[in-house]
Amino acid sequence: MSGLPASAHALVTGGSRGIGREIARALKRAGATVTIVGRNRATLEAAIAGGCADHMAVADVADQDALTAAIGLAAARQPIDILVANAGAAESAPFVKSDAALFRRMMDINFMGVVHTVQAALPAMKDRPYGRIVMVASTAGLKGYPYVSAYVAAKHAVVGLMRSLALELASTNVTVNAVCPGFTDTDLVAGSIDTIMNKTGRGREQAAAELAKHNPQGRLVRPQEVADTVLWLCGAGASAITGQAIAVAGGEV
Repeated sequence: MSGLPASAHALVTGGSRGIGREIARALKRAGATVTIVGRNRATLEAAIAGGCADHMAVADVADQDALTAAIGLAAARQPIDILVANAGAAESAPFVKSDAALFRRMMDINFMGVVHTVQAALPAMKDRPYGRIVMVASTAGLKGYPYVSAYVAAKHAVVGLMRSLALELASTNVTVNAVCPGFTDTDLVAGSIDTIMNKTGRGREQAAAELAKHNPQGRLVRPQEVADTVLWLCGAGASAITGQAIAVAGGEV
């Protein structure tokens, strides 16, 4: 039993691939009507064709006007009860080679994208009898990693935002939490594996092991494991859980 309210409407940004797609799939299987938002129309359409969602909107979370319009149309179709701010991106570089443009990109997508998403949906959500906001951060929001300082800074900002917003909304029916996955078996991590291979000359198995070694369980996290955590936070049984950053990382944090 998911404990979702009847006829709940869930909106998931970055919902056409990886963790976002699995979250959308889990919410839909639990009975929610699901809208996914993303930049790529083809992957959004593929996710809907695969039964992961009911509706879609094309928008970049870094484009506040486009995102606000997309969320407004989704809410007009059906008021939003569950908001999952999942969209993100990662770039790596040594700090001394991480210029202002790289930091802006990471902040615009990973942090301001969350800000834009919540600001667009929250006013109407506060007036509803049930609300759940889940921000998909990262273990990078709880600790440091070398060579991804801009990404780590942005994810720390997401966790800080979540904690502040949870307190602001504690007297309402809206809870606010963050899920912090470790290295997860997604396209994003596949790109990191490619980078390791290109820079070190290692094979794919060795490069994947370099990331998996951060997890005490010695493996990559499965997207479904992250989705299951989000689904629980969205249920009625988690009504007293707010302001929490939950690591899904095999004991890394």
